[in-house]
Amino acid sequence: MKKFASLKGISFLYLLFLSSIWALNFAGRTILSPVLPLIEDEFLISHAKASSIFIFLSLGYGVSVFLSGLLSGIFGYKKSIIVSLLVTAFMFFLTPFVKAFALLYAVALIIGMATGIYIPAVIPLITSYYEEKVWSKAIAIHDSAASIGVFAAPLIALFLLRFFQWRGVLGIMGFAFVAAAIAFYFLINELKVARVTKAVFGKFIRRRALWVLSIIWVFAASTSIGVYYVTPLFLTKELHLDLGYANTIFGISRLGGFVVAISSGFLVSRFSVRSIMVSILIISGASTAFVALAGVKFVGIALFLQASFIYGFFPAGLIAISRIFDLNVRAIATGFIFGFGVIIGWGITPYLLGLSGDILGFKFGILMLGILVIISSGLVFLIEELGPKK
Repeated sequence: MKKFASLKGISFLYLLFLSSIWALNFAGRTILSPVLPLIEDEFLISHAKASSIFIFLSLGYGVSVFLSGLLSGIFGYKKSIIVSLLVTAFMFFLTPFVKAFALLYAVALIIGMATGIYIPAVIPLITSYYEEKVWSKAIAIHDSAASIGVFAAPLIALFLLRFFQWRGVLGIMGFAFVAAAIAFYFLINELKVARVTKAVFGKFIRRRALWVLSIIWVFAASTSIGVYYVTPLFLTKELHLDLGYANTIFGISRLGGFVVAISSGFLVSRFSVRSIMVSILIISGASTAFVALAGVKFVGIALFLQASFIYGFFPAGLIAISRIFDLNVRAIATGFIFGFGVIIGWGITPYLLGLSGDILGFKFGILMLGILVIISSGLVFLIEELGPKK
């Protein structure tokens, strides 16, 4: 099939559709966060225990995103994504019947596994449908949808909580995933790639860039979704803000990520991927520390800056993956790096922040994370493939 050479007409509509699926995928994984204070109050549990639900969500997502990278090319990228959407919908339909907190662990695990299939399967689709000269813009626009999903989740929850309990909010999400699966079936064509041999995989797994990017992804994931998951608890339990007001601040704070994510992709076409990644990690680490240091009066501004800048990292990171790894291992690389980052950054980090909230306060944990993210920017210079061409 002929690749799209620009983002105009049908090629742009195709990209917008894929972006909407990514936004829904993100909203599905983050919708638990804005209702977490209600879950905590209903089941009478600690901050750490409430936050521990994200360990299971992220464990499922991390394992799935890795396996999807290995298997989606064999099973079919289109089929893999449809399965992802339908299984997620089924679990959201089951959630209203959950009456014990322990069962939410199982729900979170399976939702994580289902949603994890998507990103390793869609990156090869995008890079095969578009010429390399427009990869940076196409990937940036697609990835910016993540910030829309994160932005929309608390606002959707806030609106639906006027009419339903938190279980009803999750149940309604199931209908959105069913609609997305039907649309995807009719609109997207399948893509086949060559199977990866043992020799190719062995060479792939020994590449330094794979491991360095995976470690960097841990810190980026920690300061984006890791902080996101515990923010409602931080705002309501430590800063003592009203839940409705906290979710409003929470949602609005995510809006800037959309602009930064798109800008990141366009800047990569003018500057080096390395410089963009380093700059974003430093600024994101500093703004994360600002969240901890800002009081009630400035916490909204701090959250807006923190949430905005970090979303510029992921388009640049995905562009780096696409340029470093060939098409036949691109899904595997995406799955491996995402899986590594997600399990730790989205699962263990929120738990550690929740533990910090119980013992020393959320501020301490968030401040330490911000400092570590700044330090992690230096790892980018270890990726030789992103350096000046000789």
